[in-house]
Amino acid sequence: MERNHTIMQFFEWQVEPDGRHWERLQEQAPELKRQGIDAIWLPPVTKSNSLTDTGYSVYDLYDLGEFDQKGGVRTKYGTKQQLQEAIAACKEQGLAVYVDVVMNHKAGADEKETFQVVEVNPENRTEDISEPFDIEGWTRFIFPGRGGAYSEFQWSFEHFNGTDYDAKEDRSGIFRIVGENKHWNEHVDLEFGNYDYLMYANIDYSHPVVQEEMIAWGQWLARTLDCDGFRLDAIKHINHEFIRAFTAAIARERGENFYIVGEFWNPELSACQQFLDTVDYAIDLFDVSLHYKLHEASQAGRDFDLRTIFDDTLVQTHPTHTVTFVDNHDSQPHEALESWVKDGFKQSAYALILLREEGYPCVFYGDYYGIGGEQPIEGKKAAIDPLLYARYHKAYGEQDDYFDHPNTIGWVRHGHPDIGQSGCAVVLSNGEAGDKRMHVGEQRASESWADLTGNREDRVTIGEDGWAVFPVNGGSVSVWALPGQDAS
Repeated sequence: MERNHTIMQFFEWQVEPDGRHWERLQEQAPELKRQGIDAIWLPPVTKSNSLTDTGYSVYDLYDLGEFDQKGGVRTKYGTKQQLQEAIAACKEQGLAVYVDVVMNHKAGADEKETFQVVEVNPENRTEDISEPFDIEGWTRFIFPGRGGAYSEFQWSFEHFNGTDYDAKEDRSGIFRIVGENKHWNEHVDLEFGNYDYLMYANIDYSHPVVQEEMIAWGQWLARTLDCDGFRLDAIKHINHEFIRAFTAAIARERGENFYIVGEFWNPELSACQQFLDTVDYAIDLFDVSLHYKLHEASQAGRDFDLRTIFDDTLVQTHPTHTVTFVDNHDSQPHEALESWVKDGFKQSAYALILLREEGYPCVFYGDYYGIGGEQPIEGKKAAIDPLLYARYHKAYGEQDDYFDHPNTIGWVRHGHPDIGQSGCAVVLSNGEAGDKRMHVGEQRASESWADLTGNREDRVTIGEDGWAVFPVNGGSVSVWALPGQDAS
């Protein structure tokens, strides 16, 4: 019987830009493995437009912290050698490594170019609001610090289809580049009429040379780092047909077991389902719908009907193609998609992703270790570790739901014979203290179960008929199970 799998997103937006993050990962790898994590999602490993950038303002895709560019050799997180040592340390512990891949845009160009554009309406990018005119745009990337190592490809305005700054007039806007076969890519999200353009110099995936270069780079990156998977950033803005071609090419290079998950930030379930259809289910998607449900539940308190927590979520309709998460670097406070799950519901939210049969859960670094910066947030390792323990040792077997009360819900995992003492009963409340009568099996008769979270200190004795009443504190969660020898 294979153990449950769990991802750790090993960064948050405010991680100290000291170039030591890869060292931190190397140091933490053994502890993460002990806690039940078996996959690490790395932040973008490529050189950005500054040494403090989180990694999404991509400058040189072939510079992994090896060349003196944009202020230094390292990235925010460290050097290429430190990165490779951290990956090796993860693999030594049996941790898979997924690398964040940013393919939508490029930033920090080396030179300006003059070319024609049409300005478009930011609220409807299909609507032109000017005649064609010349601008000076930062679109020329020659990477002088790298000197052609790994790839001699240099980027120019013809490889992009839009930009957001005219240096000639010192003016910002959304400018579509004019030229033969130049247009916004189709097969993208339809928000703002066409959401191909997101930021900086927007890569044109209708250009055959661009497609060829980006696929070659993806294969090079996977091969160079010997990683186990990719996290694809901002894919609702990238031609979905290219994403399908890219994932197929990576699979040919690295094998069918190379794992890919995409960030398709759209809470509309139908849009996510349509995307999965388009890419032939070759990748998984983060469950943005569930994230927003967890956020709503944390805000509404007892006014949220917990029976509906999984309604209209990707994990409910496509459980085998879904990565579930509570929060991430974009949803944390003061960031672009801020929708932070409040502290009072955080442990319950993690129980909802870690202890159920469906989905591939991801624990956020900011929740686990805390968030830095000028307004730090304390980590919740002590609240999450018992849930990781329960996931790794207890949360196996068939699942029975007791979603029969708006403020108190529960479920049972019946355990698997190959994993000794597995099985658990989870009860969650967003209102008053309560309990849930649930059936865990006649074979459990007379067993004395404890709350692994430590939220309750009493014990529950399983009845001769396999039923028991499992209590929970108000606004809390309890995970009842037979304590193992190493349970705390």
